Amino acid sequence: MSSEKFIPNKSALITLIAASLVVIISLGIRQTFGLFFFDFEVDLGCTQTEFGFAMGIQLFFWGLLGPIFGIITDKFSGRVAVFIGFLFYLAGIYFLNYGPNTGFWFTFDLGILIGIGLAATAISIPVSIVAKHFPLNSRTIATGIVTAAGSFGYFVSPMYTRFTLLEFGWNTTLVIFGCMILAGLVISLFLSTPMAELKQNTENNQTATEAIKEAFSNKSFNYLTLGFFVCGWHIALVATHIPMHIRDSGLEDWTATAILALIGLFNVFGTLSSGYLSTRVSKKKLLSAIYLLRGVSIMYFILMPSSVINALIFGATFGFLWLSTVPPTNGIVGHIFGTKYISLLYGFVFLSHQIGSFLGAYLGGLFHDQYGSLDYAWYISVALSLFAGLIHLPIKEKAIDRQQLATSEI
Repeated sequence: MSSEKFIPNKSALITLIAASLVVIISLGIRQTFGLFFFDFEVDLGCTQTEFGFAMGIQLFFWGLLGPIFGIITDKFSGRVAVFIGFLFYLAGIYFLNYGPNTGFWFTFDLGILIGIGLAATAISIPVSIVAKHFPLNSRTIATGIVTAAGSFGYFVSPMYTRFTLLEFGWNTTLVIFGCMILAGLVISLFLSTPMAELKQNTENNQTATEAIKEAFSNKSFNYLTLGFFVCGWHIALVATHIPMHIRDSGLEDWTATAILALIGLFNVFGTLSSGYLSTRVSKKKLLSAIYLLRGVSIMYFILMPSSVINALIFGATFGFLWLSTVPPTNGIVGHIFGTKYISLLYGFVFLSHQIGSFLGAYLGGLFHDQYGSLDYAWYISVALSLFAGLIHLPIKEKAIDRQQLATSEI
């Protein structure tokens, strides 16, 4: 790294802190929904397939609205996008608790409304907002800090959620979630767009449509997008169905909570390490290694005898790799295309991630109801790890020279 200060100015510091708090709230709540299934099964008559479908729809809408909130972020500001997102998030929690919550309405509340809320408040938008404040040599570290903050939410949330579910029930737990989201609405007001970014945007006449066309005509962008599909499959399958898999394995339910907590704890170290390494080594090679190691972690988990120790080893190893893909993925997008439309373009990459998430959540539940286990879903996960490990290698980590492109078109 150069001699430039890591924190460029006060605005960057405030935005970094605010974005970190936003993802702690948003991702922390999101990570715990799998723990609600057994209560939903008893009180709402929900099946594993129905729950998996609702969670899949949530993840799909999370990705589908990502580019739209990216446009809002790039054009108006991050605080507007995140504030709107938290309003949808709050509505989903409220109606899931107090409104119709069976059949279509269960999917609408848990799936669509909360999914829209996540599109603006979870990883992609806060990370992109922070990326605008930091130069290339420290950008992946800054985005790694935000991602690690989300990991802290992952670590804490399963433990207190299990406690509140056992002590007070799922309705009261959702009320607590609502209070956390209200705090998020206030925190979102502290997000800002840097003045240097505003000046750069006036000098760059490229439109959003031109940016999208440029990105999808770039093979490296398409390879990156395909690879992030695999990340979504992995995360959704584990976050949604690990409680059921643990019960099928004959282990006590607390083991699933421990796995989710360990994922959050070790992901703090994983994302910070990934952010740092992205400034030292090739981002595409780092991504390839992460995906291949995920496959090794999954194979260990499904092939070794079922035990608490092996389950905890899986939580720790998979957790270290959980969101470590985000800093190098976001970093490649910013490096190739610049930061003017980074929220929009990363939104499209993240949409691929969420399509994978939808399939991981939904098919995991479907396979379980059809075949009585998640075995087929795990086998697919290992194959996808190999695919992602290979698809990143042809990526060219080189910034586009638009002046050269313009000259060649004359």
